[in-house]
Amino acid sequence: MTVTISDRQLEIIEAAGKILTKSGVSGLTIKNLAKEMKFSESAIYRHFASKEDIIISLLDYLAFSMDERYTQAISSDQSPEEKLTTMFQNQFTFFKNNPYYVVAVFSDGLMEESQKINETILKIMSVKMKHLMPIILEGQQKNIFTNTVSPDELMQIVMGTFRLQMFKWRVANFKSDIIINGDNMIQAILTLIQTKSK
Repeated sequence: MTVTISDRQLEIIEAAGKILTKSGVSGLTIKNLAKEMKFSESAIYRHFASKEDIIISLLDYLAFSMDERYTQAISSDQSPEEKLTTMFQNQFTFFKNNPYYVVAVFSDGLMEESQKINETILKIMSVKMKHLMPIILEGQQKNIFTNTVSPDELMQIVMGTFRLQMFKWRVANFKSDIIINGDNMIQAILTLIQTKSK
C-alpha cells in the first residue's frame, strides 16, 4: 500500500484535521482552511481539487500510516497476545499525538458527505483487519485464544471494542487518558478471549 503525498499536502491535511476537531465537517471549508494556513484559496486548490479530496487524502494517509506502523511494530517472534497489545498500543499512541484523525473517522456527517469517503473509511478498517486476523488465527491455532467463536466474530468483537473506546474518547473531547484507558481495554480483551488454561 502506497500513498504519494507532498509535505505541503500533509500540512494542509493536518490543518484540515484541526478545523474538523474545532468546528466539525460544516466548519471545514476551503475558505476556513486558507485562513488557518494563511494561504489564498487558490493555493489550496493547487494541491487539492475539493474539500472531499482533502478528507479522502487525510483518510488515505491514515490507512497508509497504520499499515506501515503495524508492519514495523509487530514482530514475528512476539506471542499472539504481545502482537495484539503492540498493535493497539501503537494505534492509541498515534491517535493521542494526532487526535484529528479520530475526528475524521468519527465526525458526525462525514459518512453522509460522499460514497468515496465511505469507501476510504472502509479501507482503514480493511488495513486493521489485514493485521488483526493473522494474530487471531495464530492465537486460536495455538489454543491461546478461545475457539468457541469464529475468527471473524472474534475480530469484530475486538475491533468493535476498539472503536467504542475511540468514540468515547472523541465525545469526551479527548479529556481522558487514552493510553491508560487503552491499556485497560487491551487487558480486558485478552482476559475475555484467552483460553481458560492460560
